[in-house]
Amino acid sequence: MPFGRTGNQIEKAYLVGLALDSRKKSEVAKSLDELKLLALSTGTAVVGKRVQVRSSPDSAYFIGRGLVDEIKKELEALGGNCVIFDDTLAPAQQRNLEEAFGFKVIDRPILILDLFATRARTAAARLQVELAQLEYTLPRLTGAWVHFSRQYGGLGAKGPGETQLETDRRRVRTKIAHLKSKLEKLDMQRATQRKKRESLFKVAMVGYTNAGKSTLFNLLTKATVHTADMLFTTLDSTTRMMSSGYPCNILFSDTVGFIKKLPHQLIESFKSTLEEVSSADLLLHVVDCSDPHYEERILQTRSVLDEIGAGEIECLMIYNKIDANPAFELPCENGYKSFSLSALHKTGIAALQAELIVKASKTAHITDKS
Repeated sequence: MPFGRTGNQIEKAYLVGLALDSRKKSEVAKSLDELKLLALSTGTAVVGKRVQVRSSPDSAYFIGRGLVDEIKKELEALGGNCVIFDDTLAPAQQRNLEEAFGFKVIDRPILILDLFATRARTAAARLQVELAQLEYTLPRLTGAWVHFSRQYGGLGAKGPGETQLETDRRRVRTKIAHLKSKLEKLDMQRATQRKKRESLFKVAMVGYTNAGKSTLFNLLTKATVHTADMLFTTLDSTTRMMSSGYPCNILFSDTVGFIKKLPHQLIESFKSTLEEVSSADLLLHVVDCSDPHYEERILQTRSVLDEIGAGEIECLMIYNKIDANPAFELPCENGYKSFSLSALHKTGIAALQAELIVKASKTAHITDKS
């Protein structure tokens, strides 16, 4: 079944956000714009969206019951069949909302987990995503998740499969333990590989999703990692050792992109992959300078770096996609050296490569290659 479809019917979603202060309404509206991109990436059509301002979430419906009735009428008029909330819903809220709307209700974490499920390619990535899905859905198995997954399928039901959703909590916990065991074995293999690389100068590429990390990675390493103008093209950590053009062997790593409100279950399950970042000697923080909200994206990426223990690693700021924003001027970064370039058009790369040579040459990892 194509993702974003229920049978032969394209899922048509209505997006809902909650602003706890009227001054934050524009911020929530921007978040809904990103939520729309996430939905579109799954093949889901977006038929409408709404931001409600209230001082606190409603314990039963997250938003006010009056707005629930309004959205239901609008959704029916638009031919919609799904409501996606921009925030995490409690299991009871999700169940109450689905009963009130008469349509499937999911939240942002479920949407991101589903998107990850469609993009995972390697065995390790598939295991990591499935673990995150199971841990997120475990408390929901007896509530709305089982109900709408059996009844509707499609968006929000991708990944572990219907057999997982029909099993009891004990079996799900057994499955979680099994996945963790398999991932621990992979972690040991990665630890062995990292130990062998201790003598190398390690550079990890980080940044918000769709900032152009993989395009820059391919350019610097002559690799052929898949790239596309979409969210979460890369989930699997890819490493390439380069010697040509550099004074020593440099190990480049391309990693999964970050995003606002990334489910903590994903961060936990991908921690072994993200250790490529925390064990690096240098980070290349890639930023899409054509994104009008790039400053906010920088802060969100740095927040995740802090969470995985990589916040203190030396970092170069790489402002990519200047071809899409020719008027861009490098900001004054306190403590960060910055570069502007276009990885797509291969402009501005020489200055970055020269800096990498300087950084590598100053490390104790240098070995005589003569």
